[in-house]
Amino acid sequence: MKHIIILGDGMADHHVERLGGKTLLQYANTPNMDLLARMGRTGLLKTVPEGFQPGSEVANTSILGYDLNEVYEGRGPLEAASIGYEMQPGDMAMRCNIIAIENGVIKNHHGNHMTTERGTELIHLLDEKLGNESVKFIPGIQYRHLLVIKGGNKNIVCYPPHDHPNEVWRDMLPNDELLTDLILHSQEILPEGLTIWPWSPGNRPSMVPLSVTYPQIRKGSVISAVDLIRGIGHYAGLRIINVEGATGLADTNYEGKAQSAIEALKGGDDFLFLHVEASDEAGHDGDLDLKLQTIENLDRRLIGPIYEAFRDEDIAIAVLPDHPTPVELRTHVGEPVPFLIWYKGIEADDVKQFDEDSCSHGVYGMLQGDEFIKEFIG
Repeated sequence: MKHIIILGDGMADHHVERLGGKTLLQYANTPNMDLLARMGRTGLLKTVPEGFQPGSEVANTSILGYDLNEVYEGRGPLEAASIGYEMQPGDMAMRCNIIAIENGVIKNHHGNHMTTERGTELIHLLDEKLGNESVKFIPGIQYRHLLVIKGGNKNIVCYPPHDHPNEVWRDMLPNDELLTDLILHSQEILPEGLTIWPWSPGNRPSMVPLSVTYPQIRKGSVISAVDLIRGIGHYAGLRIINVEGATGLADTNYEGKAQSAIEALKGGDDFLFLHVEASDEAGHDGDLDLKLQTIENLDRRLIGPIYEAFRDEDIAIAVLPDHPTPVELRTHVGEPVPFLIWYKGIEADDVKQFDEDSCSHGVYGMLQGDEFIKEFIG
């Protein structure tokens, strides 16, 4: 049996008064997710272990069954793997956002939706002006870049910028003189209103490929526009599939991702991890209408075509978020998320639609750790 996990990043949410007290998954028109929930089995999954922050790097690594206490090293090393930078002994890597600041506060974490072309240009400029034998800026995608410091201390205190919109940026400078200097000097180099924001430091992680733990996965792939997800896939032994027009935003190429997934699974892959970032970005921006649109796009333009392509074949489909990103909070929360599992012949539970409340009554109950992936892979 083949397996595909379809993950809508940050798709889960809270009950919203503007929606008549419904969550966004309850309010949105999601006939394909509801169909799979009705035909399959559901539950809730605790994706953020005790003691960890509810970041996508934590939640997605946990969903794949890894013990965070053994493998977690922050976002930096994952993104290094994604963009092809092989970390050397002594390297400490950090995610390096280009963020927007205004009137002394963090305006947004994405540099006013910076393009990859512009971000690459600015990171090259920073490396020319601030880089040296110990400090290197490496371009990634859009606003998401990499800072590598040789001999750097991964135990410094940093603050994820997407968790602190409209807060005073100076109050959240890292407790590290070198990083603080780099942030302040970057503001002299970048256009007005932009600054670098390094965070989530770590050394190279030690992750066993999924195929070692699950022999059923002889060949697997990951599809995502987000470096950290591609990095998790790299260390998990998955092939990275590039999709033209995949942006990590609401304008991402849903159809291209769906078609690439179908081709990979029909072409010999046993396992595919398909990640879509759009709902998370809309949640961070506090854009209710846009987040609803991203959920409906995921359902209609991606889940629907994949189900139709495999409805009569021997395949298991799972759908879930990694964590909630409530539009009224604009940040991640570490609450359990709904999930569904469907394959031909599965005995359905009594859940009729896919949302946070309904799935809480699913037959799987509350899973955590590697319980989900073991249940899914079998």
